[in-house]
Amino acid sequence: MTTTHAVEGSAAHENTGAGRTVFLLAHTGRPAAIRSAELVVQGLLRSGIGVRVLAEEAADLPLPSPVQRVDSEQCAAEGCELLVVLGGDGTLLRGADFARTSGVPMLGVNLGRVGFLAEAERDDLDKVVDRVVTRAYEVEERMTLDVLVRNNGNVVHTDWALNEASVEKAARERMLEVVTEVDGRPVSRFGGDGVVCATPTGSTAYAFSAGGPVVWPEVEALLMVPISAHALFAKPLVTSPRSVLAVEVQPKTPHGILWCDGRRSVELPAGARVEVRRGAVPVRLARLHHASFTDRLVAKFALPVAGWRGAPH
Repeated sequence: MTTTHAVEGSAAHENTGAGRTVFLLAHTGRPAAIRSAELVVQGLLRSGIGVRVLAEEAADLPLPSPVQRVDSEQCAAEGCELLVVLGGDGTLLRGADFARTSGVPMLGVNLGRVGFLAEAERDDLDKVVDRVVTRAYEVEERMTLDVLVRNNGNVVHTDWALNEASVEKAARERMLEVVTEVDGRPVSRFGGDGVVCATPTGSTAYAFSAGGPVVWPEVEALLMVPISAHALFAKPLVTSPRSVLAVEVQPKTPHGILWCDGRRSVELPAGARVEVRRGAVPVRLARLHHASFTDRLVAKFALPVAGWRGAPH
C-alpha cells in the first residue's frame, strides 16, 4: 500500500447516469456473488448507468439484455468510470489486472474472508450502488511492483504485482538457497522456503503470514521478508521505495518458482535472478469510507481491543 494519494470523488457532479458505464467483475463460482451481481446490475441500470461484464461470466449471471458483454482482455475496462469487483481476495487481485491496465478505479465488495482490498461487505450493496450513482467516493493510488527475471544476464520474463512477488522453492523436501540484495549490494545468503518482496498493500497478505511487519498505506516503502529461513540473520527488511530488491537463486540449488500475487508463476532455474522495483503504473482504488487504517486492521483481523480507554482529553 505505498503511495496513498487520495483524490476526491465527484460527489458534487450531477447524478445523471447518461454516458456512464461501470465494469462489473464477479466470482461466478460463488452463489453469493451471482446474487450480489444481480442486485448491483439492477440498481445501476435503474439509475441509467450502463454495465459491462466479461462474456465468459455473462452465461453464469442473470443479466438483462442492456448489459454489454466484452471479451476477456485486460483492456476490457477501458472507458469505464469504475470497476466493481464482487468476490474474495483472489477475485480482487484479478480485478487489479484490469484496473492497472485501464487506469479505472477498482471498488471491491468482499464476499470472502479477510478482504483487505475490499471497501465494502455484502450487506452494503445498496450503499455501494448509491455511492456509485452519486459519485460519492474517493480514489487513492496504491504502489505496485515491476518484476523481471534474468538468466545468464538476459531478461527472460517480466511481470508485475500489487501485493507481492515471491521467490519460492519448487520441491517441498528441498530448501531453496538464495542470496538477497538491496540496491546492488548483497545482504544475506540462506536456505529456506523463499523470499517475499512486497508493497505496503501486500504487508497484510503473504508477507504478514511470513512474519513481516504491517505497513500503513501512507508509508512509501518496499518489503523483503524471508520465508522459513535457516540463517542467523534473515529478518524482514523495509527499504526505500526507490530501492531495487533482488533475489538470486544459487547455482547448485533446486529450481525455484516466482509467484506474482499468487496468481501468475514462472519457473526459476538455478542461477536465475529476480529483480523487484517500484512499479511504473499504480492501481487506483475507490474508497467509500474515511475510517483509519488502524480501525480497518482491527476489524479485518478481529484484534482484541477490549479495555482500551483512549488518550486523555
